[in-house]
Amino acid sequence: MAADAKREQAERTIRVFLPADIGAVTRISTEASGASRWTEESYREALEWPGIVAMVRAEDVEVIGFILGRQVADEGEILNLAVSPARRRGGEGGALLGAALGEFRACRVRRVFLEVRESNETAMAFYGRQGFLKTGRRLGYYREPDEAAVLMEMKLGD
Repeated sequence: MAADAKREQAERTIRVFLPADIGAVTRISTEASGASRWTEESYREALEWPGIVAMVRAEDVEVIGFILGRQVADEGEILNLAVSPARRRGGEGGALLGAALGEFRACRVRRVFLEVRESNETAMAFYGRQGFLKTGRRLGYYREPDEAAVLMEMKLGD
């Protein structure tokens, strides 16, 4: 059976990001050119934050993508989103983002924010297709290399 046919038969799920997923998530963020590269310890700490929204996309038992966000009061922020390079362009990122936005809506979040490297046109286009709008720019936000961040926002309710 061809690899594509096997992939179609595999069960894909979105579930809670567990501490056992940290190794796979760290690998994906390292492989994904536009993702923020966090350490395993950073992911471990983030899973303990109040208001965290953390999910993985799994194909059978293999983690193929993840999203991290957090809620503070009635605002949400997408902190990191990445899909394994071999699984990109298949709707996995959109599915993860949609699940996180669903969690935010359920918690009565009114606006969701994120920052994207100014050079990451692919990510800006992706978020734009999902309904995010560019709202500003932060000079010198990113390091290695130094680069501005483009601020993006989506309103979820009034």
